[in-house]
Amino acid sequence: QVQLVESGGGLVQPGGSLRLSCTASGFTLDYYAIGWFRQVPGKEREGVSCSSSRGGSTSYADSVKGRFTISRDDAKHTVYLQMNSLKPEDTAVYYCARDCVASRVNYWGQGTQVTVSS
Repeated sequence: QVQLVESGGGLVQPGGSLRLSCTASGFTLDYYAIGWFRQVPGKEREGVSCSSSRGGSTSYADSVKGRFTISRDDAKHTVYLQMNSLKPEDTAVYYCARDCVASRVNYWGQGTQVTVSS
């Protein structure tokens, strides 16, 4: 079955870095766009970054441009989100998904908590 498993979250100080991983199984990763989303309690899930199939193109939310980088290693069935210069407002549960538009997503990971705090 289709599964997406996020890892790499944690507690980091402002200005620090984390790398999230999304490991996929049950489907051929390179055929699909993969999106990273985040959600804080009481707010809608928002798109953070997207990698098109085979990594042909990438996109970012304005709030993370220049700080976050999405990449993928289809041979390892993994998509990464490198997050640098983290800010307290980046605190959220981060999810990866098999699509970049939330309304079209059928498969979500379980999420990984990122907390940016001193």
